[in-house]
Amino acid sequence: MKEQELEQIVRQVLEQMSTATAGSLAASGTYEGKIPSTAHVAMLTGLERFEVKEFPMPEVGDDDILVKVEGCGVCGTDAHEFKRDPFGLIPVALGHEGTGEIVKMGKNVKKDSAGKELKVGDKVVTCMIFKDNSDITMYDMNKQNVGDADVYGLLPDDDIHLNGWFSDYILIRKGSSVFNVSDLDLDSRILIEPSAVLIHAVERAKTTGILRFNSRVVVQGCGPIGLICIAVLRTMGIENITAVDGNQSRLDFAKRLGASKTVSFNEHNGIEALTKAVEASFDGHLADFGFQCTGNPMAHSNIYKFIRNGGGLCELGFFVNGGEASINPHFDLCAKEITLVGSWVYTLRDYATTFDFLKRAKGIGLPMAELITHKYPLEEINEALKKNLEMTGLKIAIVNQ
Repeated sequence: MKEQELEQIVRQVLEQMSTATAGSLAASGTYEGKIPSTAHVAMLTGLERFEVKEFPMPEVGDDDILVKVEGCGVCGTDAHEFKRDPFGLIPVALGHEGTGEIVKMGKNVKKDSAGKELKVGDKVVTCMIFKDNSDITMYDMNKQNVGDADVYGLLPDDDIHLNGWFSDYILIRKGSSVFNVSDLDLDSRILIEPSAVLIHAVERAKTTGILRFNSRVVVQGCGPIGLICIAVLRTMGIENITAVDGNQSRLDFAKRLGASKTVSFNEHNGIEALTKAVEASFDGHLADFGFQCTGNPMAHSNIYKFIRNGGGLCELGFFVNGGEASINPHFDLCAKEITLVGSWVYTLRDYATTFDFLKRAKGIGLPMAELITHKYPLEEINEALKKNLEMTGLKIAIVNQ
């Protein structure tokens, strides 16, 4: 054997040994790679003012996970906090629709919240932080939602600072729920959290016993939440869906996500004319079931008119206090015997179910990724939040290059 050939073989063996060692370290959660000494966090320091601050990289405890953030969607909750600070959190690191790659793990971390193996290099999302509440468990679907739990992106600032996904690193601490979603692409992972809201809403709707394969369903509001609602219904096999909104481009996209008909409220003068248009979309029938996704009190008052006697309604639009809605309890609710359910965030089981929904939606050709209409780097987060408030896009996201 020639000396050059022997040298090449030795070099290949050494490279393989190096790779194997790195992989072994990664699997044990001790491989540090090229982790910087500081992290950058978009800190909301005042109304409509983010500042990208640099903080020392915290120590990773035995039960912690350090994640390099790849992207995070901008939620309406972030926009409300940005504009008004209704939760009184400033200064705060926002961002709860995030995802990224594990770069370091504590020695006690072995599996995710669904029992799936975790290792360095896996892509993950978080759902909630447990607070020793025995009513919140992975496998009790409707026992309690996570509305009263802590979530990353809505935590008071502390000496760690890496508390939200609007950053380049986040430290996931003991007691957190975390899921391995390495089999989903980045756009799908960014859409997990808002999609879980709709998985939960549809599960709530199903408890009425009214929502079925052949149901006529009206979805009012074609922002990201309403559009994802249509996609969830379509993946379930429901085909007779009418979308109601005033934005024609959103109505057009609603059809691409599964709506069979659309109605623009701008083209109809008054609730009677709008109701007749919805009825016409169902060939002369009112809807069997309605989803109210706007957060607008007038829209809530209107949707009862679109639903038949004995039908059902799921209200999920009011994530914050949007004001009082006016209905006539006799004509709108009692005389029609409408079954009404409210929906608020999701359970852990809903979160896990969402992963399969996103795979199914992609499998049947729904253009879910196109919901993300604008992507901004972290340093342009103020522009991203302003774009969200303008309502000229759909889902806005912060994406780290």
